[in-house]
Amino acid sequence: MPRQSQAGSLCHDNECFMSDAKPLPPVKPLPPARPRRIALPVTLFCLTVCTTFFTGAALFAPHSIVEACLNTHDFQPFRRTIISHWPNGVTYTLALLGILLAHEMGHFVATLLYRIPASLPFFLPMPFLPGTLGAVIGMDGRRADRIQIFDIGLAGPLAGLVVAVPVMWAGVCQLDYSNPALGGFQMDVPLLVRWMMSWADKQSTDVFIGQLQNNPLFLAGWVGFLITGLNMMPVSQLDGGHVIHSLFGQHARLIARSFVLLVIAYMVLSQRIQWIVMLALVMLMGPIHPPTRNDDLDIGWFRRILGTVSLAIPVLCFPPRALWWLGE
Repeated sequence: MPRQSQAGSLCHDNECFMSDAKPLPPVKPLPPARPRRIALPVTLFCLTVCTTFFTGAALFAPHSIVEACLNTHDFQPFRRTIISHWPNGVTYTLALLGILLAHEMGHFVATLLYRIPASLPFFLPMPFLPGTLGAVIGMDGRRADRIQIFDIGLAGPLAGLVVAVPVMWAGVCQLDYSNPALGGFQMDVPLLVRWMMSWADKQSTDVFIGQLQNNPLFLAGWVGFLITGLNMMPVSQLDGGHVIHSLFGQHARLIARSFVLLVIAYMVLSQRIQWIVMLALVMLMGPIHPPTRNDDLDIGWFRRILGTVSLAIPVLCFPPRALWWLGE
């Protein structure tokens, strides 16, 4: 059996031959995985339950209730809102958090199957519409190879859509066009939702939905579609970034850079700067996906087809104009 005796020589039995091969650099071991935190994820989840419930109970305008309480120096507007519309709050909370939890647990279960260290989902509460900024999990991606990062990245959006699509369908069926498209805000409608509205005979001449036409299931599905579409953008370490890196390897760098330039051009030409915060976060993380533990693995024909088809998710689910307040 050949054995490496010293740098630059290969020995067999008692004879040694010089080799031009350079010694391999020492492999730096990865640090041990951190213990999984429990208290913070549970606390954030409970806070998100509260903020989403209040958003739904306030008929999707929680800021107006807060302003009324501050102006009157009284909590009666808050109390009346909760008592009168608590069923809307419960419906919205269960639907939206069900979508987000399915999405994050898709990632989390995949990390467990591949034994990649990951945190529990961190839900992000927000006291204003839509009541949450979504949820994230922390993962040590350096331990995952090309196949594993593909499966982990795509498992979340697919699991989330399994819940989001029926929630959105139920919301579309409950749309009420007897009310005008008025209220505090209007929402852009994604392409897939427009198809649903057509199938449900709910098609309107408008391509947006007003606050007074809304219902808890529709808004929960809309937010779920928005978050899924954002996560599947082909850039950085978003879910879509994992997918394109697994599909195209180093060529994904060109896709990511081109996508960032396209987003900047859209924001400038349309004068819609509501995505500037998301763009800033992507730039802080870095638009280029880092290498995996093994980028030389072949992901196979099935994953290539599935990954290519999944790139249509942002086109179908993402509303480019999102939401705007009336009077802007």
